[in-house]
Amino acid sequence: MANTAAGTIRIERTFPTSDEDVWRLWTTREGIESWWAPDGFKVDVSKLDLRLGGELVYTMTATAPEQVSFMKGAGMPLTTEARKTFTEIVPPRRIAYQSLVDFVPGVAPYLQLTVVDLSPIGDGVRVVMTMEPMHDEVWTERLVMGRGNELDNLARVTERKRGR
Repeated sequence: MANTAAGTIRIERTFPTSDEDVWRLWTTREGIESWWAPDGFKVDVSKLDLRLGGELVYTMTATAPEQVSFMKGAGMPLTTEARKTFTEIVPPRRIAYQSLVDFVPGVAPYLQLTVVDLSPIGDGVRVVMTMEPMHDEVWTERLVMGRGNELDNLARVTERKRGR
């Protein structure tokens, strides 16, 4: 992870698969549900309209005891609905979306941008996520940890697919 221009955050990973495979995992209901949730949570996609201005809507539910305890202790529900609006789609190279951050107790809703770039590299694909920070350092750190964990999950899914 590195902080880049204007306070944005950048996370890079390389996966031993094609950009098309990662694109499908990032842009299909089945793909998203297979890796998107951080450990201890599950994701159920209710809407996926993959076009400029289209939405991804899903619920994220805490399922593991540690996450359930954290959510309760933070005064947050165990299940939250998340909405993302696609701002750029260039298959299979780039996807960008604004996330509606409306789940933080005591913080007015706002939008947070994430840009994902995929580039073939050798026999794999490099994934670069560039994200705007959240409203404070604590929540920005949670965002970075969550996205890093999601990318770890994506690595596990691509490894399983490769092992078939």
